[in-house]
Amino acid sequence: MKAHATVVNCPTCGKPVEWRPENHFRPFCSERCKQIDLGAWANEEYRVPVQEDPANTPENDDAT
Repeated sequence: MKAHATVVNCPTCGKPVEWRPENHFRPFCSERCKQIDLGAWANEEYRVPVQEDPANTPENDDAT
């Protein structure tokens, strides 16, 4: 009995990709898509959302 591999979509192009150890580019479908994604991060096209702590804003700074 052969186990079915999990299939995910390439984050860059959307092509279906089997999630297997043999796929060195996972979750991407190719080196090209992997490099496109890396370039987007390097160009700051993606950002990790940050939730500011109101206690750390300059208006609430008691040191001044």
